[in-house]
Amino acid sequence: MNFSSDNIQLFLAVLDRGSFSAAARALQRVPSAVSMAIGNLEAELGYTLFERGPREVRPTAQAMALEPHARLIAEQLGLLQVHALELSQGLESSLTLAVVPDIDHRPLLAAIARLGERHPLLDIALLSAPQEEAVHLLDSGRADLCVAFAGLQVDARRGFQHIGMESLVATLSPAHPALREGRVHYLEDLTRVRQILVRSRDLPLADPRPLIGATHWSTDSFDLALQMVEAGLGWGDLPLSRVAPLLASGRLVRLDFRNTRNELQLPVHIFWRKQQPLQQAARLLIEQLCNQ
Repeated sequence: MNFSSDNIQLFLAVLDRGSFSAAARALQRVPSAVSMAIGNLEAELGYTLFERGPREVRPTAQAMALEPHARLIAEQLGLLQVHALELSQGLESSLTLAVVPDIDHRPLLAAIARLGERHPLLDIALLSAPQEEAVHLLDSGRADLCVAFAGLQVDARRGFQHIGMESLVATLSPAHPALREGRVHYLEDLTRVRQILVRSRDLPLADPRPLIGATHWSTDSFDLALQMVEAGLGWGDLPLSRVAPLLASGRLVRLDFRNTRNELQLPVHIFWRKQQPLQQAARLLIEQLCNQ
């Protein structure tokens, strides 16, 4: 026999309640059945789990050693039963999100944390990709949801919900020659300075709003783009939420234009495919993001 889900529950009930009769009442069984089951388990294991007294039982050292493992297995079995019920009620087994790297991820991570607390066995995957690639992951069915900037046009194939705003600010390294030589006073001066872009390697740039520089270098990694700007390789239109610590420490400089404010505010949306109905976890995540 050894341990099974049934006698793990029985073993823990006796541990928690200190007697066969109290465990039997909790499990709605007769005391003799509990005593016999524990006796059979002890015979299988080859050692005693409980020292019997007239009214109570005391766990042996072997029982105390087994307790943490038994509790862990019981907890996992409970989660498995809950998840099996959730699946029968329409909860998807996994949720994949494509996320653009140049937005503030903290609201999304907070919403995912709450979703994980509610459904701990839900498998969640986050795919970081530049704007065009993130949307392509959604359209191709490789992602269930996409958190990205709003496009210039509404695509009838996608549903969306506005969840926030992101501010892009033009930044330069304090050591960049254009800054040291005082060559940037107006926004149009940036056309003569190399721009660092975060963009897809394969897909064309769909939104030209952040594109200002006449020459540019690109990467599909936000972290690498940030390092390129900090190294003085060019300027970047970078999310304020991500670069604020670098601006505060002086590692980057937010440019001050004489003819306009240095800030491009873009809406952030969560997108889904209209031809595939939203399942339970996806709906809950969207609801969490809207309520923040």
